[in-house]
Amino acid sequence: MKNLTIIAAVGKNLELGKDNKLIWHFKEDMQFFRDNTINKPIVMGMNTLKSLPKLLPKRTHIVLTRQNKDLDPSIIVVHSIDELLDYVEKYKDEVMVIGGASIYQQLIDYSNKMLLTEIDASAPADAFFPKFDKNDWNSEVIGEHDENNIKYKHLVYTRKI
Repeated sequence: MKNLTIIAAVGKNLELGKDNKLIWHFKEDMQFFRDNTINKPIVMGMNTLKSLPKLLPKRTHIVLTRQNKDLDPSIIVVHSIDELLDYVEKYKDEVMVIGGASIYQQLIDYSNKMLLTEIDASAPADAFFPKFDKNDWNSEVIGEHDENNIKYKHLVYTRKI
């Protein structure tokens, strides 16, 4: 889908998080996330929703879950990939996929763009970004940073047609 974009920060071994928390917290990367998700729908799983300190302002929250929990009425709940893709197809602008690992795994084949923060470090993790063939994607470095003596870069991956 041309308007479905994945955004994630990954370590050298595709680490995403541990114990339902992000591993790394870089000021520039948090700003990158804000700048690229503000005023857009964000798709996540239930664990990612639970990991947020609060609903993120100026974003439409879409939760893909099998559960039927009572959630904040402003949250859009979808129960299948098909239901989500129907929503995304009707939505004209970019829709951001923010995690977690199983949501990335389920949606990577439907995404034509990824905004990845590639961190030049590794850490213990229990959640990982799906392996993908970089030969299927064009990539462009759009920023390089160094914070707390850890280098990382922001890349845009666009699927080759």
